[in-house]
Amino acid sequence: MKAIVKLLLAVCALCSAAMCAAADPKAALPRVEQVCQACHGMDGNSQIADNPKLGGQYPDYLAKALRDYQSGLRKNPIMAGFVDKLSNQDIENLAAYYASQPAVVVTKH
Repeated sequence: MKAIVKLLLAVCALCSAAMCAAADPKAALPRVEQVCQACHGMDGNSQIADNPKLGGQYPDYLAKALRDYQSGLRKNPIMAGFVDKLSNQDIENLAAYYASQPAVVVTKH
């Protein structure tokens, strides 16, 4: 019985790993170039003060923010229109891309 349980756990672990493809920042480049960079810049450090700086943010934070826009938990009609068709892999790729960019620290006085 213990052997069966161990076998099932091993199969589940392998299936989970196969289904969770690693994030690929390079795969996000076409979307960044076509959509995101208009407001956030290619490196995620927008020159527009009202747009959030994404460069260097934690990837899990960025992915959660995108999923929250997608679900409506975060309300922004512009972002909602951009994220509605993103797959989970698209979200992970975008989060990895912007997380890999340099952070720009801004201090407002």
